Amino acid sequence: MRILLLGEYSNVHATLAEGLRLLGHEVTLASNGDFWKDYPRDIDLTRKPGKWGGIRLLGKLWSNASKLKGYDVVQLINPLFVELKAERTFKIYDWLRRNNRKMFLGAFGMDYYWVHENITRKPLRYSDFNIGETIRQTPDALKEQRDWLGTAKERLNRTIADDCDGIIAGLYEYWACYHPLFPGKTSFIPYPIKPKQGLSIDTTMPHRPVRIFVGISRGRSEYKGTDIMLAAAQAVQARHPEKVELKIAEGVPFDEYVEMMNQSDCILDQLYSYTPSMNALEAMSRGIICVGGGEPENYEILREDTLRPIVNVQPDYESVVRELENLVLNPAQIPELKRQSIEYIQRYHDYKRVAEQYVSFYLNHG
Repeated sequence: MRILLLGEYSNVHATLAEGLRLLGHEVTLASNGDFWKDYPRDIDLTRKPGKWGGIRLLGKLWSNASKLKGYDVVQLINPLFVELKAERTFKIYDWLRRNNRKMFLGAFGMDYYWVHENITRKPLRYSDFNIGETIRQTPDALKEQRDWLGTAKERLNRTIADDCDGIIAGLYEYWACYHPLFPGKTSFIPYPIKPKQGLSIDTTMPHRPVRIFVGISRGRSEYKGTDIMLAAAQAVQARHPEKVELKIAEGVPFDEYVEMMNQSDCILDQLYSYTPSMNALEAMSRGIICVGGGEPENYEILREDTLRPIVNVQPDYESVVRELENLVLNPAQIPELKRQSIEYIQRYHDYKRVAEQYVSFYLNHG
């Protein structure tokens, strides 16, 4: 098949493209590289700031129009698959629909259904937008509500979801929001990760501090719960200074971030998640333990009843302290959790196996 992947999110499309190519498909990836992360792409759709930046991006799309049509499959990373206002994106979607065979929408992150369902139907016990029946009032959560509810972004998302041939959810949480509304065309397919070759896990925990890694996104710490996770890690370190080494990455270059992560035993992931994010999955592929979202639903949707590599925490300070302290005071469990982390990625997220699931979905929808 000829496949066009439009947009990028945390290396999902770039990794999927590699898997699809291994299967013999012709793949074009057009994106902005996910901003500063600068992931690889075939057609660069980076936008410069300001009004003229938008005009230049439209020019890029126009000049590459011949490279964006004639595909068997077009997959969008998000309803906002290019850095343009939703009002302009309607026309681009219509053009893509007319000039290609099948259209698929990714449910991989922030969009109307993620916001709306979590503040109305509340399919999750907790999320970025609710803790039980209570709606979170953080500035970021309120901003996303303003952006996606009753706006052109909402209309765009609803239009594409209604019109497209299929919707692929990359996490259980997104599946829980989309599947009840679009049961006939929504499927859960795990995120693609390239397994690391030649990794070996020492079966004995060396006599050294447990190395805990926290990556902080500027301006999103409260929204993602990193503030709580960091405070909990600092409390555990204060209680057991000889047993904990805390690494904090904030505003560092990506290569430095990866190096700091690689030298860690565990990574603190998003507090309000049921499942590991792309960042945590990448860490797990390197034998790094994820402390974050490992709720029963995560394993159930994978039909996994043996592996339990994720140190699951509830969305509160006490839970994070309790689980981290258990890890620090019982380091003998760390090698097995690392081994299971690698096996988990190989079993469910191997980019070639994930690409095969995508191809099956493409062929059976539309």
